[in-house]
Amino acid sequence: MKTLDNYINTYLEYCKFRKRLDTKTLKAYTIDLKQYTDFCISLLSTDSLSRNTIDQFITTLHKQYKPKTVKRKIATLKAFFHYLEYIDILSVNPFSKLDTRFREPKLLPRTIPAHIIQNFLNTLYFQKERATTEYQRKCCIRDIAVIELLFATGMRISELCTLQPGNIDFTNNTILIYGKGSKERILQIGNPDVLDALSLYRKTFHKDIKICGYFFVNRLQHRLSDQSVRYMINHYANLAGIEQHITPHMFRHSFATLLLEQNVDIRYIQKILGHSSINTTEIYTHVSNVKQKDILFHKHPRNKMEVIKG
Repeated sequence: MKTLDNYINTYLEYCKFRKRLDTKTLKAYTIDLKQYTDFCISLLSTDSLSRNTIDQFITTLHKQYKPKTVKRKIATLKAFFHYLEYIDILSVNPFSKLDTRFREPKLLPRTIPAHIIQNFLNTLYFQKERATTEYQRKCCIRDIAVIELLFATGMRISELCTLQPGNIDFTNNTILIYGKGSKERILQIGNPDVLDALSLYRKTFHKDIKICGYFFVNRLQHRLSDQSVRYMINHYANLAGIEQHITPHMFRHSFATLLLEQNVDIRYIQKILGHSSINTTEIYTHVSNVKQKDILFHKHPRNKMEVIKG
């Protein structure tokens, strides 16, 4: 397995320094490829690069994990073997003769109804007004800026937490977002309340931001973490009396779905969300169709018409 380990280490270095993948992706790749190495060791197989070994490994994955996880792990392995072919370790890629397709249940993205988002925002602003200490007020100012930006742009929580001060242009009201695979996109911030929230946050936390180097900071002047945002959302949801479990990513789902319901072209939504494929964005059309069904079944004016039929 030493040779396989060497190949994997070389590949991970390639991903880090040449492809410049983010730390989360590198961590996932490391875990997935280590799992493949362990599987090969358990087989006592010397042919870790063969089609048969990969095929057995994929079967094992299907027995242990949900389809979405299996799909990701297969994608990791496929990328690794493509690299081995690229550097001429393999003359023939074993994946070229493997059928890795399988039926995957479509899980509709969970969204937050517009009235609940409004209730959530009202609670945030109410808490800021009734804050009894300067520390509480500062926390509310930051939390308002976080939620307003999440919902205004549909950005991922990882994109928000790694946002740097220079990425927000307050002159042109734009934000530069570094997405998956180091892809960049620039979005306009058009809502005045969102701009006010961001400006007040920057003014209040300017010293902390300068020390930290990131736009959103915690009380220790470190970068705000994904987990801190999750905790914060749960806190305000409880204060608002919202029973629905809300996650940061649900603001992204809701942003996309509500835009679709406003008849925004799905191609624009794809670019705003930073999806490389339109297929990823099309999942929101299914959510929109569910809403359409609800409207036609329960709110159509025909339901209130009493027609004499005989």
